[in-house]
Amino acid sequence: MKNIVFLAVFILINYSVNAQDIPPAEWQIKTALMAVPEDYKEGAKVYGYNASGEFVILREGTNDYIALASDPNKSQFSTAAYHKELDEFMARGRELKTAGKEFQEIFDIREAEVKSGKLNLPDKTTLCVFTGDVNAETKEIENGYVRYVFYVPFATGESTGLPTTPTPPGHAWLMNPGTHRAHIMITPPKG
Repeated sequence: MKNIVFLAVFILINYSVNAQDIPPAEWQIKTALMAVPEDYKEGAKVYGYNASGEFVILREGTNDYIALASDPNKSQFSTAAYHKELDEFMARGRELKTAGKEFQEIFDIREAEVKSGKLNLPDKTTLCVFTGDVNAETKEIENGYVRYVFYVPFATGESTGLPTTPTPPGHAWLMNPGTHRAHIMITPPKG
């Protein structure tokens, strides 16, 4: 009986500690929207985390943008936003990660599924990533920084005229050329 009581207390304490690590939904929505272009913030759909740490819809959307709250299990604050046409592709990646797949496995599975037509990936779409530092006292985001990703599946350096290796900040380059995940990276200078 003592073991059962101890186990129950341990689970309750563990649950309350984990629940405290999840920021309030309002804060998650506010900070997730930092990755959304100004024209789309008001009606963007927002995914985040409930008190149990489950990935859920925090706010339904009315426009073409989707924002992702920062993952509370990661030490670096990072939000992202993308056009709704990319949601099936992104959801598939999350599904595979939840199933325990590693990065290269996810890459290979989605590559095969895009090539076969099983997984829809638009011929061009955008993703914005917003990073920064969370002020421990105010919970405001400081040192905000945005980088841009333009997906152009199966594009190559030859088909775009872009370099395929990282370039100085502010210059465009093509990452993952020739694959389903080919995308133009634009990383503005920090300043």
